[in-house]
Amino acid sequence: MSDKATSIATWEEDLDLILAAAIAAGETALGYFRNAPDVRWKNEGRSPVSAADIAANDILKERLLLARPNYGWLSEETDDDRSRLSCETVFVVDPIDGTRAFIAGKDLWCVSVAVVHRGLPVAGVLYAPALDEIFQATADGPALKNGASIRVRDIRADEALHVAAAEDVVASLAPSYHNGIVRVPHVPSLAYRLAMVADGRIDGTVVKKNSHDWDLAAADLILERAGGGLKTLESQALSYNRPNVVHGLLCAASKAALPGLLAASRTLEGH
Repeated sequence: MSDKATSIATWEEDLDLILAAAIAAGETALGYFRNAPDVRWKNEGRSPVSAADIAANDILKERLLLARPNYGWLSEETDDDRSRLSCETVFVVDPIDGTRAFIAGKDLWCVSVAVVHRGLPVAGVLYAPALDEIFQATADGPALKNGASIRVRDIRADEALHVAAAEDVVASLAPSYHNGIVRVPHVPSLAYRLAMVADGRIDGTVVKKNSHDWDLAAADLILERAGGGLKTLESQALSYNRPNVVHGLLCAASKAALPGLLAASRTLEGH
């Protein structure tokens, strides 16, 4: 078997692994949903973490590292183990992306799990239990939603783009771009928002600075396999499992719409 065939088989096996783990973690989190879970605050009171986040994280860590003890680990809810930097392959995990929505009893939250190899996501799963939706992809396969292939929306030249972004961000885009877009109201889970671009419900999004690897890695791959892209303002693809896991301002859209969104968003530098 060639090296390429071996790697494809490996990522498919890893996809099966992270899918099963994400479902188990999501079902556990769902047991806390709308049941007033204990909540504490981290990062000097800026970020909530619930008992459900911790329970889901424990399930993911136990299952995944038991199956792949040679992989590194990076999770929003685990102290950073810098030994991950010496690992070629790493699990990148957000046990609940959209914790604020989860605590408020809103459906838009998901479990996000990616396998990152040499800085790039090669398998990814988003599981939204309250919506009964599973998004998944490998580096060499299609993007799927509940088992069916998904693609970004084909946009005609005369159509407005539906863009998810904060009001202040939209107001600060290049003025010439304003007439060609319709603002989409806030989507509380960043990973799920990127999945909405992947399945064509929205056309793009502008991601404010200070997102993290765990918010992005799985959704980045799903979007790419659906015909879209997530880029820096310099039109660069993202690299994961670096010493600094925080990202600057980003844009995501179909490959056809992305250059225009990036150009309009360069007015936001320093935003």
